[in-house]
Amino acid sequence: MNFILETYNKLKDQEGGLKQFSDTVCEITPYFKTIDPLVIELRPGFGKWSMKKVKSVENHLGTVHAIAMCNLAEVVAGLTTEVSVPSHKRWIPVGMEVQYLKKAKTDLVGSCFFENIDWETIEILKVPVVIRDEDDQEVVKALISMKISDKKKD
Repeated sequence: MNFILETYNKLKDQEGGLKQFSDTVCEITPYFKTIDPLVIELRPGFGKWSMKKVKSVENHLGTVHAIAMCNLAEVVAGLTTEVSVPSHKRWIPVGMEVQYLKKAKTDLVGSCFFENIDWETIEILKVPVVIRDEDDQEVVKALISMKISDKKKD
């Protein structure tokens, strides 16, 4: 089993475990710390994370900044891809298409889902991410392209 998924599964039911897991992810990828994301659920093919609407992620309008939402989309897509790829494969984001659908005035939840991937032949995995506000309204749709390749042999 993937180390990240193993760690998540070990911590998810413990008191404060989701926060501990999320903080660990931010230690590994420090830029994510700028939005202080919190994992809600993570499994192969599915990821769900949240972020709070706080002053540090707001723009001049007092809404969540567009790039902060892109950061949430990348957390969701990246960690879901990480726990989904076979152990002999690796991934890296190579592109992002984003639609800003409405102002984000509340805390947010981002999620993605994919299935039936042929990991042996796929070169670019397009991960669809939807970010919703507290009223369950879509505020962002993103499509993140992940280059999938074999890990280099030692």
